[in-house]
Amino acid sequence: MLEIEFSYFQKNQKELAEKYSGKFIVIKGEAVIGAYETEREAYEKTIKDHELGTFLIQQCLIGSTAYIQTFHSRAIF
Repeated sequence: MLEIEFSYFQKNQKELAEKYSGKFIVIKGEAVIGAYETEREAYEKTIKDHELGTFLIQQCLIGSTAYIQTFHSRAIF
């Protein structure tokens, strides 16, 4: 799911970050269908017209830190 959208973001990340610096963009297929100040706003406005799971919300930043999250735990394995 959403491989096309994520691939589009990765291939065009530099140009998208220059155009939408710091904003949360909504990608459907290989097109940006919206740009918003917050992730919540992007979700709430997009879900009105598009089915959940058919679009990607991505913050527009340069570098892999834009799409990699690190979670920390005190659990020991």
